[in-house]
Amino acid sequence: MSLNVQAQVDYWRISSDQDWAVAVGLIQRGSQRHGLFFLHLSMEKLLKAHVCRVTGNYPPKIHNLLNLREKAGLTLSGDETELLGRMNAFCMIGRYPDDPVIETIPQQVAQHYVVEAGKVRTWLLQKLSQSS
Repeated sequence: MSLNVQAQVDYWRISSDQDWAVAVGLIQRGSQRHGLFFLHLSMEKLLKAHVCRVTGNYPPKIHNLLNLREKAGLTLSGDETELLGRMNAFCMIGRYPDDPVIETIPQQVAQHYVVEAGKVRTWLLQKLSQSS
């Protein structure tokens, strides 16, 4: 049985869209820890759509945004790469919420992540639609 690459890409993109909406809503309501976790999850899934498109295979079951970017062969600016690196921490805080630092992230900082990640997300979505 062969993999339907377009169906997989669509699955990851749609799931990313849903998680993005959840992230934004949670952060707007002041739930930074959960919102940032879903922000990471949304970016992870969008990168997995790219990995699937490029490799023609299922993406690996990993969560590291930088590793996924590399597997997808995507070239980002230094600032964008640094942003993804910082966002990797949000994956862990959603699963292991024992870091009190995350609980003290101001809503404005979380909203800044939404804005900056949103720019990368827009670029990733555009690039994904160009390769369809």
